[in-house]
Amino acid sequence: MPFELRIERTFSAAHAIVIRGEREPLHGHDWRVLVAVRGPELDQEELLCDFHVIEQHVNAVIEPFHNANLNETAPFDQRNPTAEAVAEHLYQSLVGHMPQGANLHRVEVGEAPGCTAVYAVNLD
Repeated sequence: MPFELRIERTFSAAHAIVIRGEREPLHGHDWRVLVAVRGPELDQEELLCDFHVIEQHVNAVIEPFHNANLNETAPFDQRNPTAEAVAEHLYQSLVGHMPQGANLHRVEVGEAPGCTAVYAVNLD
């Protein structure tokens, strides 16, 4: 698809993930979220979609995590709060809220510079 919009947001949160059976110490990150939306064509206003619509959905999905301990916040009170799991959760929470003509392409979640997890369906 020739057109892509990207929305970036950050939130601060702590987590303690389990690696090879051991829980690491609780620590915080300034998490970076990138949401990429694609579509085949522009509308009559020369837009793929309104950035603000996507921003509102992204903000609503990440708001419960801001300044939180992810291990105590659903759904990560029931699953390991890895960057990969956060990316998957955000994708699944956003995919049904895309405006007409826009398709959620991928969600990237970075917990430190150079450390990014990506969740995407139907990569092309």
